[in-house]
Amino acid sequence: MRALVTGAAGFLGANLVRHLHVAGHEVIALTRSGATAWRLEEIATEVRTIELDLSDTTAIERVVATTEPQWIFHLAAHGAYSWQTDLEQMIAVNIAATAALLTAARDTGAQAFVNAGSSSEYGLKTHAPREEERLEPNSHYAVTKAAGSHLTALAAAEGLPAVTLRLYSIYGPWEDPGRLVPALVREATRGGLPPLVGPQTARDFVYVDDCCDALLRAAQRGAPGGPSATLNVGSGKQTRLAELVELARRSLSVTALPDWGTMDQRDWDTNVWVSDPHAAYEYLGWKASTGLGNGLTRTAAWLQARPQLWERYGVSGI
Repeated sequence: MRALVTGAAGFLGANLVRHLHVAGHEVIALTRSGATAWRLEEIATEVRTIELDLSDTTAIERVVATTEPQWIFHLAAHGAYSWQTDLEQMIAVNIAATAALLTAARDTGAQAFVNAGSSSEYGLKTHAPREEERLEPNSHYAVTKAAGSHLTALAAAEGLPAVTLRLYSIYGPWEDPGRLVPALVREATRGGLPPLVGPQTARDFVYVDDCCDALLRAAQRGAPGGPSATLNVGSGKQTRLAELVELARRSLSVTALPDWGTMDQRDWDTNVWVSDPHAAYEYLGWKASTGLGNGLTRTAAWLQARPQLWERYGVSGI
């Protein structure tokens, strides 16, 4: 298959590009204009890369018309990180670009359109929400991601083989150095732990290889409409930060004890954040298969094998 991936230079995008390439698919990697695609340097000669400004909807439609991908994965997003606060960019990437890609997918007869949604669309819940539950987004990012999911569901209802995978906390190789799991791996090389928020803060962690498996299954399934237009991608298991830190201490041989509250709580930190992944299993036959401890050790081993990245991740030696 010929697969087009937006956000290909990002954490999830770079992993998916590799999975597609290894599986023998032809990959068209769309990267942000002027971005440093350091995650793709190892495979730069093996995939086709196109720089594209996703705020230019005409350019989006032109690229799709020219390349005629059979699968489109829309992974690019703005606002997922705390330092991404530009609302206009969120609207441009999370809403307008989604609409343009859906139009182009329909015009070119794409066989599958897979949109990367976010668990943030649900807002703060006291339980594991199902896909059909009312969305209560509580940030600009979450609102714009919810709009992108609605656009994708509408396109699916109109006959396009389109689906949104509502992703929970994806982690693993190539993750941004400023995120929690890379920080745990980095500090473990010094026998320590990074600054931490409260121990009861909860997340539903999914190893990135499992997430890529879900994305590929969604493209291969490719059926439109119905409940399958949106699927949760999570482990179905909530992990509190206290549990994660203990796993990291055991898996990464950390001797230091946690110093709780050395980082301020964020607006999105909560003691309940867990998925209901049953629909993904029923529709895709997918479930998360990598345990969190195993995922941490695999991430550490990945970084250990790439000394050229140690400076970027703040590691002086492993």
